[in-house]
Amino acid sequence: MIESTPVSVDVLVMRFDPGARTVLLGIAPRAAEPFEGELALPGVLLGLGERLRDAAGRAAVTKLGLPPDALSATGQLVTFDEPNRDPRGPTLSIALWATTDPALDVPGDVVWTPLDAVPPLAFDHDRIVADCRPLLADRLWRDVAFTAGLLGPAFTTAQALDATEALTGDRPYPANLGRIMERVPGLRRTTEHAAALPKGGRPPSLWRWE
Repeated sequence: MIESTPVSVDVLVMRFDPGARTVLLGIAPRAAEPFEGELALPGVLLGLGERLRDAAGRAAVTKLGLPPDALSATGQLVTFDEPNRDPRGPTLSIALWATTDPALDVPGDVVWTPLDAVPPLAFDHDRIVADCRPLLADRLWRDVAFTAGLLGPAFTTAQALDATEALTGDRPYPANLGRIMERVPGLRRTTEHAAALPKGGRPPSLWRWE
């Protein structure tokens, strides 16, 4: 008789920080062995009958200390099945993405780190981040839920450029990105403007989700 393999859910919780002009990943030190005290992605074992998005929310609350309604959107990325990924025994890991409000900043053990500067993580979480980053980059401007969840209800072209560069590693030309954004369902360039610049100059126009 073949025994079933436990299934874990490991979540890449991200938020765009307009001040830092980059996308941040939420990680936290583990509270128990194995790898106690080492930084890791928030993860939980999938409960019987539990949906993936509910497990992602539970991981964000219990491991990062986020409010229960902090996740604005979630989605599935890829499954990792390396037998030796967990020293306690074989487990499958379903990697999910999740987004939070750009303005979110809560106290606690959560560490918000730029995607370009993720420190060494426990288990195989370094590989999870590395393998999932291209998938996340491909979702930006293609997946409305992911893009809206990451950038929030309104943002400037400069912020869109920053988010794109953070995920892809390349900064696109503003005009090229503008044409891509104009084709995204539900996204429109408004006649509104962001707050005035500190040293004067024309304040940037805003994009908003309908």
